[in-house]
Amino acid sequence: QVQLVESGGGLVQFGGSLKLSCVASGGNFRDYPMAWFRQAPGKGQVFVAAINQNGDSTFYTDVVKGRFAISRDNAKNTMWLQMDSLKPEDTAVYYCAAGRLYVATNPIQYDYWGQGTQVTVSS
Repeated sequence: QVQLVESGGGLVQFGGSLKLSCVASGGNFRDYPMAWFRQAPGKGQVFVAAINQNGDSTFYTDVVKGRFAISRDNAKNTMWLQMDSLKPEDTAVYYCAAGRLYVATNPIQYDYWGQGTQVTVSS
């Protein structure tokens, strides 16, 4: 059983940056491909980015390519999402998730979820 806790969300202006963290406990973090999803008000969870178990391969949804960067440090049981050039449409609750398959973009393919952290981008 893996527990995930996100942090780092907040209010930022258009064009600003935030770095989200996801700390894992209770399981073997290095065994899991990891991902970030986001959920805007009234919408479902949407895939943002994924990283494989040892961190040498990443995958992004098109709308964040070149602006967001996912990374992890297995020694620290931590994953990050560096978000630059933020836009109002990036406003959402951001969730980290641990799954079984790398580059799985459907939320149902992930077994463990954090509680989410709110990101709000003002125009």
